[in-house]
Amino acid sequence: MRLRILHLVFCALLFGIPSFCYAQMLEDFNDRWEYGGLGTWFESHDRISQELDLKAFPKANIYLEVPEKTVVFVGEKLWFYTDSDTVVIREVDSVYRELGLEKIQLTLFKEGIRTDQVYLAKIIGSELLRNAGKSSIDGVELRNQDRQKIRDFFIVSLLVILIMTAIYKMAYPYIFGMMLQPRGLLSDEDFSDVGSLQKFFSLDVVFYVFIVNLLLSLLSITSLLFFRPDVMDQIQQSLTSSLYFLWVIGGFFFLGLTVLKFLGIRLVAFLFDLGRMEYAHFFYLLRLIVWSGMVVMLVVAYSLLNSFYNMEFVLDSTLNGFFWFYLLGVSVLFFMMMNRLSFKKYHLFTYLCIAELVPFLVFSKWIMGLGQF
Repeated sequence: MRLRILHLVFCALLFGIPSFCYAQMLEDFNDRWEYGGLGTWFESHDRISQELDLKAFPKANIYLEVPEKTVVFVGEKLWFYTDSDTVVIREVDSVYRELGLEKIQLTLFKEGIRTDQVYLAKIIGSELLRNAGKSSIDGVELRNQDRQKIRDFFIVSLLVILIMTAIYKMAYPYIFGMMLQPRGLLSDEDFSDVGSLQKFFSLDVVFYVFIVNLLLSLLSITSLLFFRPDVMDQIQQSLTSSLYFLWVIGGFFFLGLTVLKFLGIRLVAFLFDLGRMEYAHFFYLLRLIVWSGMVVMLVVAYSLLNSFYNMEFVLDSTLNGFFWFYLLGVSVLFFMMMNRLSFKKYHLFTYLCIAELVPFLVFSKWIMGLGQF
């Protein structure tokens, strides 16, 4: 009899102590968050919300993890604001008496807020130990792993691009020097010497264009990793491929778009009877993309290595700068062509609108539209 009592006491201690140490989860609401507002690749969401029932499990506790600098609303009423990462534990019935509502619309406002930064559940007890807790407890470690993965991918890809550029410089020094002349951005020499670049579908030009497209692909994938990690996860899962494979595929994709771009310029130039000026037009814009792309990549590389957690702001600023710099370059191209060609201004303006501005703006709008949730 005494042994049986000791056995029961031992079992009670073995299985009961954890129940006192940690809370029991009744409901996990973390997969019910809904994003609010407009989210794009270049602008993150600023709020998440969900409806919470206060009549179910009135004696349980609401467990809410909220990141720093977050404003929490119940309906249209401000509930509280967090200066630092905060854990709120309140009895359900207490919240019901305070708010006087059976169901509440809980909304969290914070620039760039994500659902993995928040946790909401109903629990019994006051200290939650959840299966998903490792990602929260070790969140810094996991984020550091993602940071190192992105850094490794970016640095290795950039080194490959630099090696290919060095090989190209040794193989085609004349074309390399001509393509990278910074004065070509403000000079109309290409329009007076149209015989210097009269080939597009040649190995030297295609190889150079492919290197530039690898640079654009690297910038695109890096942007996706920060602005739309969910899209990158879906792409990688569907293709079962690494970031390096996607980077190379992206380079070929942009190469195809570049070929279509050149053919489009050539067709419009033929319709406007501009002779062979499409070559000067295309290679000027290519030089524009190269120089602006190099500036963007230098800024991104510095920020990636020194201020990783500000990358969304850096990418947003540099990509917007790239957009406006490209439009400025098209304006400079207009004045160059106006000085070199005997066309009327409105003819040249119409040509650039059809060949350059409209496709660029439509493509930009399409890209922004793809990023909307």
